[in-house]
Amino acid sequence: MKTNLRKPLLGVIAALLTAGATMAHADVRITEVAPWSSGNSPVGADWFELTNTGASALNITGWKVDDSSNSFASAVALNGVSSIAAGQSVIFIEGNATTTAASFITNWFGASAPANFAIGYYSGSGIGLSATADAVNIYNGSGVLQANVSFGASDSMSPYQTFDNAAGLNNTAISQLSVVGTNGAFIAANSAIEIGSPGTIAAVPEPESYALMLAGLSLLGFIARKRQV
Repeated sequence: MKTNLRKPLLGVIAALLTAGATMAHADVRITEVAPWSSGNSPVGADWFELTNTGASALNITGWKVDDSSNSFASAVALNGVSSIAAGQSVIFIEGNATTTAASFITNWFGASAPANFAIGYYSGSGIGLSATADAVNIYNGSGVLQANVSFGASDSMSPYQTFDNAAGLNNTAISQLSVVGTNGAFIAANSAIEIGSPGTIAAVPEPESYALMLAGLSLLGFIARKRQV
């Protein structure tokens, strides 16, 4: 009798796991912003970080970024990176594809960047992050908003801390600043006045991942209780 009860329940768990694999998709969050970097860093350029919080690779070909004008018409292209792997965090810096990116890597990491580190760039008169207050809006190639954060005044004196959005907040204001040892934050290798975690913030699981995990644990608990009867 107990065996007959366990079999259909195990089948339900298998179905949930299958559904989870089917539901898995790519999603994106703006997980870090450094609007003070253009004026207070040797890099001389602002930057932000995108993290794919989904379970599959994300194709960002044709995607664009805008600031607080909140307009796809004013947005500029994201270049240098065409795909973000599941769980990967990618840096986008304002400026030249080669010299600015090289300066960023030297400033933050020293001789070389960590394995799997990726950096893209954007440029154009349509965007410029302000250290006073601004926003980052990410659009896909069709002009549909994919992620958005706004922020108030950033640091006006050293150490300059990036806005840390490891929590994956979206369509809202962010205010948490990076702290050494939290969410991978560290002091830049060649600039002791900068604190951030470029390319190292862990991805935030999607809501359906939590729901499936809780459902599976609940069923396992139910089976365990029945086996004790």
